[in-house]
Amino acid sequence: MTTVDPDTLSSEARRERLFTRINKMDAWFQVLGLAWITPVLKAAAGDNPKAQMKEIWRLLAVPLLAIAGFLIVWGTLAPKVQTSLGAIPGPAAVWTEAVNLHHDAQAKAEKREKHYEKVEKRNQRYIDKGQPEKVKDIPFTGAPSYYAQIWTSIKTVFFGFLIASAVAIPLGILAGLSPIANAAINPLVQIFKPVSPLAWLPIVTMVVSAMYATNDGLFSKSFLVSAITVTLCSLWPTLINTALGVASIDKDLVNVSKVLKMNTYTKITKLVLPSALPLIFTGLRLSLGVGWMVLIAAEMLAQNPGLGKFVWDEFQNGSSQSLAKIIVAVLTIGIIGFLLDRVMYALQSLFTFTNNR
Repeated sequence: MTTVDPDTLSSEARRERLFTRINKMDAWFQVLGLAWITPVLKAAAGDNPKAQMKEIWRLLAVPLLAIAGFLIVWGTLAPKVQTSLGAIPGPAAVWTEAVNLHHDAQAKAEKREKHYEKVEKRNQRYIDKGQPEKVKDIPFTGAPSYYAQIWTSIKTVFFGFLIASAVAIPLGILAGLSPIANAAINPLVQIFKPVSPLAWLPIVTMVVSAMYATNDGLFSKSFLVSAITVTLCSLWPTLINTALGVASIDKDLVNVSKVLKMNTYTKITKLVLPSALPLIFTGLRLSLGVGWMVLIAAEMLAQNPGLGKFVWDEFQNGSSQSLAKIIVAVLTIGIIGFLLDRVMYALQSLFTFTNNR
């Protein structure tokens, strides 16, 4: 009888466990847009290095070469294109301006910190003197940093997106379950879905100004105008996909719910939502992408705080660095849009059994 070396069995078992872990991590690498890490790990573990090198070439080398080619073309052609603000800056000039924006943000953060330290010391002096009525919360009035404008835009798009989701998902479920409700909702969707944010913005601005007077804080007029505009333009993909997902539920499952005499709440939570989640998340991803694009346009037109206003202010500024700053903002907008989509895809992977990207 042939004997098997226990060390060999142990080595093969460890190898299998390693590949199992790599395959499990691959799902999250896909979510994060880092799919190239999987073949790198497999090649390092000795799993068919030739095949893994082909995957590394496809997933890592080709995209890097494409980016390098784009940068070379950009750097070569940019100086030849003259605009009202001078020649288009190349990659090096844009990178320099990005570094300058970072340093400027750090300097403004230090100023803000020193301001609030002075306010705190001032208030403490009055408290020590027994004059608490003179204690004041004096806000920092300096210009917002680039990072602060990015954070403002992110907060605004998520607020508008959450409102849109809260409206669109219930309406989509109603339209998917009831042909009558679908017949009532569908004409409104077809009419309002193509409306540009530039058309909604004046209406939203007038309504918010008439009903709301606060100009400071989280729910200032400028914040609400941008967020509501995002809501009005981004709810349609979620509504349509939710209705489609609910309407596409297997009829056998619907019949089972009737046999079991499920009430409406149980039917929706136990049957409708789990079955329709993949399409609902597809709609949410589309809505968040639409909302991000709409927000930048709304901020530019209404001059509300955020990245859109930053771009418009730099365009109006017309300095020699303005064009490079605008390009930094454009790249920032694109990168954030990609990250927002990855966030929604991560949530989709957590709550559904499909991994369609």
